[in-house]
Amino acid sequence: MRAYKIVLILVTVLAIALSLMNASWIAAKPNGPLVLIAHRGIAQPFDRAAAAGDCSARHVSDTGHRFIENTLFSMQSALAQGARGLALDVRASADGHAMIFRDADLSCRTDGSGRLAERPLGYLRGLDIGHGYTADGGRTHPLRGRGVGGMPVAEEVLRAFPALTLIFTLSEPRDADALVAAFGRAGMAIAERHGFAGAPAALARLRHLTQAGWLIDPQTSAACLNRYRAWGWLGLVPEACRGVTAIIPRRGEWTLWGWPYRFLGRLAGGGARLFIAGDAGDGELVGLERPEQLGEVPHDYRGLLLIEDMHDVGRALER
Repeated sequence: MRAYKIVLILVTVLAIALSLMNASWIAAKPNGPLVLIAHRGIAQPFDRAAAAGDCSARHVSDTGHRFIENTLFSMQSALAQGARGLALDVRASADGHAMIFRDADLSCRTDGSGRLAERPLGYLRGLDIGHGYTADGGRTHPLRGRGVGGMPVAEEVLRAFPALTLIFTLSEPRDADALVAAFGRAGMAIAERHGFAGAPAALARLRHLTQAGWLIDPQTSAACLNRYRAWGWLGLVPEACRGVTAIIPRRGEWTLWGWPYRFLGRLAGGGARLFIAGDAGDGELVGLERPEQLGEVPHDYRGLLLIEDMHDVGRALER
């Protein structure tokens, strides 16, 4: 009986020690800044359900603002509204320029036709990238004529925002070649402020070209978090988390030992970059779209926070 009591006491002490080791309420608040990343600058929000399988520009909401995504003006305006970084789409033109534009098909948003990858820079620069937007089924097009010549190349963005956190989303391997060439034309080295997301083949090509910058890779992040779930109760940061961008879930956080502050502090201290986004679909990078999603982000979170609608949501999420 005495041995049983000793074992019970030891188990109780161990349980208390592990509980305190993983207690968030006694953990220090995270250091560093909250970095709001404006997805495509300021974009026109759209109905995702209605736009499924269709051009999203044909299903935008009637917001009243006249910003066009992925333009220098919308990027500058997002910074004025509290953003500290930008996430932008890159697609390579037929002649190898890294164009900042969302779609493979030009007929969705522009007055052009065909695939962007099959058109040269001169053709793309002449397009009206606000041509296709409508909030009423095509009866009116409030942005038509406002985006003529508005499709930037990546080197323009790099020169305009030389010290900003920039995340580039790549769709195809040739996009990586075009973007690396754009850094060269801008006379700028890829640095710690530059991140890359997108299709696995495109990221693999990027890593073949350069080891600089950092990746947003869902598979690498999932491996990190799964290893942490297995060993985080011991206060250990797995090797799989070191140097990676950890995509922090906004649900199911109870599975992460020490959530939120102990967990966030451990990962940051272990060299992981913290990143919170919205509800992605089909591998798409999506930011927070609604003010109520703020309740799913730890109050003192410090890291990268992707915002989909910087115009209406950004200031509600900034703190």
